[in-house]
Amino acid sequence: MMQVDPFGFFFTLTFTLGACLGGAWWCLRGWSQARHLLDTPTSKIRSAAQGYVELYGVLEALPDMQLRGPLTGKPCLWWRFRIEEYRSSGKKRSWRVIESGASDAWLRLVDGTGECLIDPRGAEIRAAVRDVWEGNLRHPLGPAKTGLFGFLTSGQRYRYSEERFHVGQPLYAIGDFRTRGAAQQGFDRHAAQGEVIREWKGDYVGLLRRFDSDGNGELDEQEWNRVRLAAQLEAEDRHRQKASEPARHQMAKPGERQPFVLSNSGEDELARSFYWQAAGGAVLCLVGALATAWLLGVQHW
Repeated sequence: MMQVDPFGFFFTLTFTLGACLGGAWWCLRGWSQARHLLDTPTSKIRSAAQGYVELYGVLEALPDMQLRGPLTGKPCLWWRFRIEEYRSSGKKRSWRVIESGASDAWLRLVDGTGECLIDPRGAEIRAAVRDVWEGNLRHPLGPAKTGLFGFLTSGQRYRYSEERFHVGQPLYAIGDFRTRGAAQQGFDRHAAQGEVIREWKGDYVGLLRRFDSDGNGELDEQEWNRVRLAAQLEAEDRHRQKASEPARHQMAKPGERQPFVLSNSGEDELARSFYWQAAGGAVLCLVGALATAWLLGVQHW
């Protein structure tokens, strides 16, 4: 049997097994995301069902919204940035991320039948606008370095990247869609009545003041019937007020393992990119499996 370094063997075996399993996971994930996109029909905001929905429309600004990219200062609706520093040590040279972030401001999607507010947190976002450039300041909008400190740090290199959504851009969105407002929700009279009574019980002195007719400090059955009737009327009045308010459509990250994607690209282009990810994962899985089999064969031999 060939003599093999045990530590090196197990390290390499762990690496090849990791590549195999990681590639399999990446393949299944890409395939699943592509199928979710293609199998979910595009809906109109006004008539969209509650739950997992695909929308396509145009981005518009929210009232009084003034957002600017942190690295370029350009007005936008959403941004994501990254700052990298160039590191050189002997023959080893690389870019290291030293700062990154993304905005969490809500987006407004309009499709001609209505508007939907989108919470971008947790979404896989693919923006069409992406600026990448280099400079010698840690922050491109920061003050210029002068004097001795500027001379000592003048050799530093930084790479900046900033992605943005802008007004008027098309937006493809797939995620969890909900409509807020009593008019869109079923009215449970019994539950609403109970909620009002619990609220009134929080101020029991006030409840007695209103309904304790004989002033004995307790509510008898007849007085409780009056409480229930008044609570029912109050619940119905609250429901009518809410029903008169306009519907508010919102989209956010699904609770299940369904993709939440926001992109300036259309469904077909996104699906192709996910299929390519799946193909890359399949290749990595195959290479990892072959390498693992070869290592085990060498060890056995």
